[in-house]
Amino acid sequence: MFFKNEKSDAEVARELEKKFWKELGSSPFIMLGLQGVEDSRTRPMTAQVDGEEGNRTIYFFADDREHLVQGMGQRHRAVAAFASKGHDIFANIHGNLVRDNDRAVIDRLWNPIIGAWFEGGKDDPNLVLLRFDTEKADIWEADTGATLKAAALSMLGKEPGDEFKEDNRTTTTLD
Repeated sequence: MFFKNEKSDAEVARELEKKFWKELGSSPFIMLGLQGVEDSRTRPMTAQVDGEEGNRTIYFFADDREHLVQGMGQRHRAVAAFASKGHDIFANIHGNLVRDNDRAVIDRLWNPIIGAWFEGGKDDPNLVLLRFDTEKADIWEADTGATLKAAALSMLGKEPGDEFKEDNRTTTTLD
């Protein structure tokens, strides 16, 4: 007799969180906005992931003249949306966006691509380092095959039902 090896919800959540960080590392583009400012309008930003597994921080290099930076003061509630390159990992992230011009972090994360945006390099007077202190995230993993199957069933007038739901997972953790 064979027994199905079921994973606990905590194990599934940890796996999904690992996939999120991996995907964010390979495609670091996030839609970032401030809650309650400009109708919480988001804009594309390039995330700089710093730290090791279990203790990661998301940073953004920004221009002090941008609407996002102007609207936040020293810190502000923020929301971010992420979709992986393969469209199989999605996330909605909430937390606080904080001005954090820590020179050691700027030096560590600086690269030629960032340098192309700031005439004065690391000493550009408009350079701002923003730290995203995440509090919670909804992370979804979608099986693209299941999505295609559900679309085909819908086009045939059939309800995809629970099969489709089981092929997609969600969690609400991100530390």
